[in-house]
Amino acid sequence: MNWSPTIFRIKDIAIKMHISFLLLLGYEAWIWRSHGYEGMLFGMGMTLLLFSCVILHELGHALAAGTVGIPVREILLLPIGGVAYLSRRPRKPIHELWIAVAGPLVNVAIALLLLPLIPTADISATMSIAALPGPDSLPSWSVAVSSLFVANVMLVLFNMLPAFPLDGGRVLRALIAMVTSERQATTIATMIGQGAAVVIGIIGILNGNVMLPLTAVLIFLSAGNEQSETQARTMLETRLVGDAYNRNAITLSPADRTSRVVDHILTSYQPDFAVVQGNQLLGIVTREDVMHALATDPRDVYVAGIMQRDVIKVAHTLTLDDVRTTIGAANNGEVAAVYRGDEFLGLVSLTDIAEALAVIDYVTRQKTLQVA
Repeated sequence: MNWSPTIFRIKDIAIKMHISFLLLLGYEAWIWRSHGYEGMLFGMGMTLLLFSCVILHELGHALAAGTVGIPVREILLLPIGGVAYLSRRPRKPIHELWIAVAGPLVNVAIALLLLPLIPTADISATMSIAALPGPDSLPSWSVAVSSLFVANVMLVLFNMLPAFPLDGGRVLRALIAMVTSERQATTIATMIGQGAAVVIGIIGILNGNVMLPLTAVLIFLSAGNEQSETQARTMLETRLVGDAYNRNAITLSPADRTSRVVDHILTSYQPDFAVVQGNQLLGIVTREDVMHALATDPRDVYVAGIMQRDVIKVAHTLTLDDVRTTIGAANNGEVAAVYRGDEFLGLVSLTDIAEALAVIDYVTRQKTLQVA
């Protein structure tokens, strides 16, 4: 089952909604039920309007990313907010800074547009409240506008907290990275972010707010994951894929049968096979392709009938991190073909890169121990 179907597209960006979002709509209808069907529709409508602002926030990130040559593949809506998936990470701190602030700037613009629409009598109350107007209020135009205004202000304030994965954490890292390395900047930003998460969690516990401790745990774990990812990227940037692909890999011809691939799978650790004719790559066959063929067709078919012809191609001069990013952005497999010009060299997979990362990390730690 697809838990995050595409609800619509904006140019090449797929806007997806996790199915759990429907639970949020149901919850909003339930808490506004005291006002009858009109209140229930009002609650669901306000939720949809709020998440329209979230979509615009994420599109702000996407637009900024596009201006520096980084496409956005999709935007995913979750009950806790939205996520814009970049095709690759920004390489320059100024680019990360620009992409990070673009989202909150959209919410600032929305809030400024809504402010003149708030009835004069409600402006002082709107400015002083610390939470969104709830079901104690009667459904009305003024409540809708005030709620959206407060929601956008809160989105700006919350997202600019200096903690990953929030925009403020990325702004902080970008600013620090302008005067030091990305790895050191990530370490500093992670420490600040995790400290902020602890403070948020304590405040939530003392005030009996269940959501704040849960948010704090998410921020704390996400900050740690960001640091691990940055360390991995730093290490993978030290090795070229031309030095890491399997030079002794078993290859297949298009006339080979699936039974031959099964034999290779049973007698070797190799899960992916290049199908070649002479020096030309025709396609690849993965373990999953073979298992699917065995489950759907009892005949011993040719590998030419089950191979994947659309293969990701990478130059041997790319770093392992570049290849990992390329495979992830392609979103159509976990294997890439390595080329030197027009010459096919071999295959590399995300599993190969993960194993290379483990080896590089081990060697690095051994060198550190020897120096100590």
